[in-house]
Amino acid sequence: MDYKFLNKISSPEDVKKLNTDQLEELCVEIRDCLISTVSQNGGHLASNLGVVELTVALHRAFDFLSDRLIFDVGHQCYTHKLLTGRFEKFHTIRKENGISGFMRPDESPYDPFITGHSSNSVSAALGIYKAASVSGSEQPYVISVVGDGAMTGGMIFEGLNNAGVGKNSSMIVILNDNKISISRNVGAFARYLNIIRSRPGYHRFKHSVEKIISRIPFCGKWINSNLLRSKTMLKNAIYHSNIFEDMGFHYLGPVDGHDLKKLEQILNIAKEQKRPVLIHALTVKGKGYHFAENSPKNYHGVSAFDIENGITQTSKADFSACVGDELCRLAKNDNKLCVITAAMTEGTGLKGFAEKYKNRFFDVGIAEEHAVTFTSGLAAGGMHPVFAVYSTFLQRGYDQIIHDAAIAGLPITLCVDRAGFVGDDGETHQGIFDVAFLKTIPGMQIFAPSCYLELKIMLSKSIYEINGPSAVRYPRGVQPSLPEDFVPTDEDFSCYGDCTADTVIVTFGRVFASAAEVYKRLKEQGKAVAVIKLNKVYPLTEDFYKSLMLYKNVLIFEEGIATGGINETILAGLSLNGFKGYAKVFAVNDEFVSQASVENQLKKYRLDADSMYDIIMNL
Repeated sequence: MDYKFLNKISSPEDVKKLNTDQLEELCVEIRDCLISTVSQNGGHLASNLGVVELTVALHRAFDFLSDRLIFDVGHQCYTHKLLTGRFEKFHTIRKENGISGFMRPDESPYDPFITGHSSNSVSAALGIYKAASVSGSEQPYVISVVGDGAMTGGMIFEGLNNAGVGKNSSMIVILNDNKISISRNVGAFARYLNIIRSRPGYHRFKHSVEKIISRIPFCGKWINSNLLRSKTMLKNAIYHSNIFEDMGFHYLGPVDGHDLKKLEQILNIAKEQKRPVLIHALTVKGKGYHFAENSPKNYHGVSAFDIENGITQTSKADFSACVGDELCRLAKNDNKLCVITAAMTEGTGLKGFAEKYKNRFFDVGIAEEHAVTFTSGLAAGGMHPVFAVYSTFLQRGYDQIIHDAAIAGLPITLCVDRAGFVGDDGETHQGIFDVAFLKTIPGMQIFAPSCYLELKIMLSKSIYEINGPSAVRYPRGVQPSLPEDFVPTDEDFSCYGDCTADTVIVTFGRVFASAAEVYKRLKEQGKAVAVIKLNKVYPLTEDFYKSLMLYKNVLIFEEGIATGGINETILAGLSLNGFKGYAKVFAVNDEFVSQASVENQLKKYRLDADSMYDIIMNL
């Protein structure tokens, strides 16, 4: 589309040349571009629509080739990309070989840090700030834009606690509050003080008075200190205290996050302070697209959709929905069944459970470490707790799984959603590490269903039959097409195909569908192959190794990282059992998986049916 202003923005310097009316029109064009592109590519829509003016104001107030800007979680950086020379490539966002949906330093000098997970921006910003201090470089302004959702994560408070101490005078944290007001403001006098404190003249006058008083011989510093203490007492009486100021930040706001003039004004005020600053900006998530404004949760991370009616192209019948339905079914007859999630109620298919069993559903916010320990506490209290979490976010709870669940042998169930490749979200969101890190934990049992029926079987087994921690891992999306003669079982492993063949494929989860297709192709050509399907990925049994020793060629296909994966366990077991045949592993070899469709990711790592077929034909 031919935009009047957006087409001509090659860098933030072009934004600084526009007047107020032109900036307003630019914001309209940006929103149009966001809606149009995300409707085609999918991505994070509501959060990006909410920070258009804030991002424009930031690029007018700062120079982010010398200053630094970090978005937390990072998925709201689309406007930032449009203003920093990436408009021409914006149509490729989240596509293979296209630009990322998150900040990437290898993509632009305006992106100082890789983002993708929540609540880490203040810690990263403080590190960048301190690096400049230690190296003697010119001290940049370092700005962290934090959503109110990220404030539910403990790491953000660890960062704030450190950043608020000392002379971190160029640290600015912007709280993008699009849901609730963190600070409670009462009455007309409080509103009046907000207006006064947002005026540049107020701060210039304040600093001048402080400087004059400090120069009074003998008692200047004492007077200043007592005036500050009195002002703080009065302000706390009006504002009912403020956690950010208690942590050492100078608090500014709340400010209308869609008023460009006020935003620029308050950003320039923040630059004049000689201490860490927190700006509280109030924004509307999904602003400018009424479907997203009315239902921001549904347009947080969205697949391609029809702009006119807002309807997405994704079927709701997927693995996540299956988990939610099955947990509802089990909870009907089990008053001890509790479900926990970390700010992913809709994403993990738990909306129905949350509505039906409110007293047994717990959304703890973006706090996976707390979620694991909380789940363990529920188990210690005699409940049947299930923690549903994306594979990539479960990584944050590794310590708690070990110390708070496994050592005590507590029966917690981890529903590991988005296990394996997830597609267009890129490196930060791929679920390729869970098998590798979970199998290092003593007592952990890991299940991997290939279809909905198996998922239900394994979920019930995990909750009611295992006296210790267990995980049921399943991919994003719908169940793959499986052969008609395939019969799910509750055994630890099963053999499909010609179990007397010389060559066997060992795999689990969604990749089993590709292996079954290869068996069918080879059978049509008069060739034989066996497929051993792992239902319980870990631990492996002696019977499994006895079965595997019958084959001459063992081909292991694992949708996960090779190092530490189940393939290493299988190879070690074969060696210990004196295996003399040929064994080969196909998995992700010590690299992060870049954005692409799941289909192309499977093909790249030779986990699709065509690749498997070629491998076997070339043995």
